[in-house]
Amino acid sequence: QLQLVESGGGLVQPGGSLRLSCVASGFTLDRYAVGWFRQAPGKERGGVSCIRSSDGSTHYADSVKGRFTISRDNAKNTVYLQMNSLKSEDTAVYYCALGRYYYCSDYVEAVGMDYWGKGTLVTVSS
Repeated sequence: QLQLVESGGGLVQPGGSLRLSCVASGFTLDRYAVGWFRQAPGKERGGVSCIRSSDGSTHYADSVKGRFTISRDNAKNTVYLQMNSLKSEDTAVYYCALGRYYYCSDYVEAVGMDYWGKGTLVTVSS
């Protein structure tokens, strides 16, 4: 069964950190590009970061550059998103997604993603 399950969300104060995880079941993860996306209340879903399958290169939306880090552990079929210096505007539901032929760039577009998780909620508030 193909499944993506995110975890690690929660409530954190501004300036704090969280690490999100995405476990991919039923996939051979190293064959896929992986992305993290988020949707804040009342807003459209937007791209956060992605990592290529070919060379492991990473890309980030401008709003998170220097604060977030995406990584992958293919042996564990898991992708991570380390989020530091969190701001209230980072509050959103975060989703991971996989794309077999996804083109990962700084635009972090959703087009080309084939599989999506159900999301994990991150709330940044004092």
